[in-house]
Amino acid sequence: MKIALIHDWFTEYAGSEQAVEQILNCYPNADIFTLADFLPDEFRFFLSDKKVKTSFIQNLPFAEKIFRQYLLLMPFAIEQFDLSEYDLVISSSHAFAKGIITGPNQLHISYVYTPIRYAWDLQPQYLKEAGIEKGLKSFFARYILHKIRLWDYRTANGVDYFLAISNYIAARIWKTYRRDSKVIHPPVNIEMFEIKSKRDDFYLSLSRMVPYKKIGLIVEAFSKMPDKKLIVIGQGTEFKKIKKIATKNIELLGYQPFREVKKYMEAAKAFVFAAEEDFGIAPVEAQACGVPVIAYGRGGVLDSVIEGETGIFFKNQSCNDIIEAVNSFEKNFNSFDSDKIRKNAEKFSREEFRKKFKSFVDCKLEAKFNCKNN
Repeated sequence: MKIALIHDWFTEYAGSEQAVEQILNCYPNADIFTLADFLPDEFRFFLSDKKVKTSFIQNLPFAEKIFRQYLLLMPFAIEQFDLSEYDLVISSSHAFAKGIITGPNQLHISYVYTPIRYAWDLQPQYLKEAGIEKGLKSFFARYILHKIRLWDYRTANGVDYFLAISNYIAARIWKTYRRDSKVIHPPVNIEMFEIKSKRDDFYLSLSRMVPYKKIGLIVEAFSKMPDKKLIVIGQGTEFKKIKKIATKNIELLGYQPFREVKKYMEAAKAFVFAAEEDFGIAPVEAQACGVPVIAYGRGGVLDSVIEGETGIFFKNQSCNDIIEAVNSFEKNFNSFDSDKIRKNAEKFSREEFRKKFKSFVDCKLEAKFNCKNN
C-alpha cells in the first residue's frame, strides 16, 4: 500500500500542521507533497525528517517571501504532481491540496479545514481588508477569484470522501460543493495543559490581532467594565490600533512563548472568544485547563463549548452582548465545574483524532479494495 499526503504549504507549525503531524503518526510511511516548503528548522520535527516534495512554485523568484502572490499559478501547480503510483491519497486542504489529480483505482480522502475562504463567501471581507474593493486592482482580483471558484468546484469531483474539521465547515462544504462530509475535529494538544486549584481574577483572550478575530471588540467591551481585568496575548496588524483604546484594566502582552501562554491560560477566570472560527483551538485549550469559555455563538466553537456547562455564548459580535455575557457568567460562576470542563476538552485530544481518522480511512480502504477484489 503506497500512501501520499499532500498539504497546501509549509510555513509554520499551526493548527493544520498539527493535524498533518497526527496523520503521519497514523501513516508513518506516507510520502509528503506540498506547493511550497519554507518551514523554519525549529518546526520541522513534526515531519519526522521526511523529505518533502515541492512544486515549481518553490523555485519561483522571491517565493519564500511572496509565494502567496503566485495564487493564480497554484491550481496549475497542484495538478502537476504525479501521484499515479499511490493507492491512497490524503489531502490536507484549506486551499488547493484537494485539487490533486487521482485516478479511479486510487482512493482520495480530503481533510478540509475550509473551502477556499477568500474565493467563496468571505470574498467581500478579504477584499475590504486588502483595501481593493474598487478600481482596477479590485477587478483583476475578482476575476482571479472567479477563476479559482470554477477550478475549486470542478476539482471537488476528484475527492472520494470529504472530512470536515467541524459541523460549521461541513455546512460550508455542502454549500460550496454539494457534497456530504464526516466531521472529525482537529487534534488539540490538551496534554500540555492542566487544572490549577487556584485561579486569578482576570479574563483572558488569546489570538492573532487581525480584523476577523474581533480582539478590538473584546477590548472595547472591557474598557466599559473598569472593575474587570482583561489580559490579551497576541500580536498582529491591529495591535497598535487596539492599544490606543485599551484602558487601565486591560493588559496587552503581545506575543508570548508557550510557557507564558500556559501560565495565563491555567490561571484565568474565563476565556473570551469573539471570532467566528472554522473550529477554534484556543477555546479547547482553555477548557483543557478547566477554564470556562465566553464565546460568540457561531462557527466551530458550537462543537467544542457546551452552553451552561463549559461556557456561555453571546448572540452578536457587539460590545453590549459581550458585557451581558460577562455579567451573566459572573452571576453563574460557581456553577461551572473545572473537572467537567476538562473532560469535555478530552474529546478533542490527539489520541481521539488518530483513532477516528485511522478508523475512517481504513474502513474506506477496505471497502474499496474488497470491491476491486470481487
